[in-house]
Amino acid sequence: MISTHVLDLTAGKPASGVYVELSFVDGDERTRVAAAVTDKDGRVGSVDKKKRKLVTGVYELMFETGAYFIRRNIRSFHPRVTITFEVRDPAQHYHVPLLLSPFGYSTYRGS
Repeated sequence: MISTHVLDLTAGKPASGVYVELSFVDGDERTRVAAAVTDKDGRVGSVDKKKRKLVTGVYELMFETGAYFIRRNIRSFHPRVTITFEVRDPAQHYHVPLLLSPFGYSTYRGS
């Protein structure tokens, strides 16, 4: 399972309503696996609501951060943030948080 959490560091609160898209990456090819929108707590418990089994390989989470900041009437630098990561053990839970501000971001492997 792949989950995420988006925190708006400038507001000091979760970023709700952020569109998130999960893709599988094979070389230069990207295959969209699923999409979701962060809830009022900035969370997506499982990006893939169909809960398909993960396979070993490279994935990307793309966050529509520009649209989030436009709704808040804030200028930002990154219209999208894409986090690329590798699934080595499909049986594990992969939590990929995004710490967001209008001009930067950070991520890490969560638990």
